[in-house]
Amino acid sequence: MGGEFQFFDIIILAFIAGFLVLRLRRVLGRRDGHEGGYHDQFKDREDADNASQTDDNVVHLPDRSEDGGPADLDINADDPVSAGLVQVRVADPSFDPQGFAEGAKMAFEMILNAFASGDRKTLKGLLSPDVYKNFDDAIGEREAAGEQLEDTLVGIRSSEIVEASMDGHHSVITLKFVSEQISALRDADGNIVDGNPNEVIDVTDYWTFSRDTRSSDPNWTLIGTESNN
Repeated sequence: MGGEFQFFDIIILAFIAGFLVLRLRRVLGRRDGHEGGYHDQFKDREDADNASQTDDNVVHLPDRSEDGGPADLDINADDPVSAGLVQVRVADPSFDPQGFAEGAKMAFEMILNAFASGDRKTLKGLLSPDVYKNFDDAIGEREAAGEQLEDTLVGIRSSEIVEASMDGHHSVITLKFVSEQISALRDADGNIVDGNPNEVIDVTDYWTFSRDTRSSDPNWTLIGTESNN
């Protein structure tokens, strides 16, 4: 009898064990290939942080479709320069005083360098016939004497529009340039006949530019020069 009861107990325990296994499988579930991969919350946060850092390092360029027209003029009825600039703007709506002043500074440096080196081709494209003749004559005198001009533009300290007007269809603008230069003139033997190659001097120039507002050519021409030095 004792052996039969013991066998019966084993069967009961087996049923109980099987029931528990079924319950566990229902609670825990089984991998069937549709549950997706392991979801690491810390990895997600790290990826988000990296994405944020990447966005911070991206430089967003400005929209090039923004208005790139000339800046508004500061009009002062009592200022003849301001009144003159208004006349120029009326004749040429695309005229920008700031852009003009920057271009004039570039022309100032190009003309000085071309004059010192005797580059007539560059000068001819930037000067009016009268001004070009004066520059050409000065270069010719240097060449005939065997002299060489050493002129270095150290920097432009200031450039200011001091006159502006319309002459018929031509806009005429004068700028005052205050610059630092090193200038020396050497003879055929290399001796200094004028200036000092080791001295920086302040030079004040008044240059007048003109442009035909009816022309499609945006370039200005140097029509007059004057210096206080």
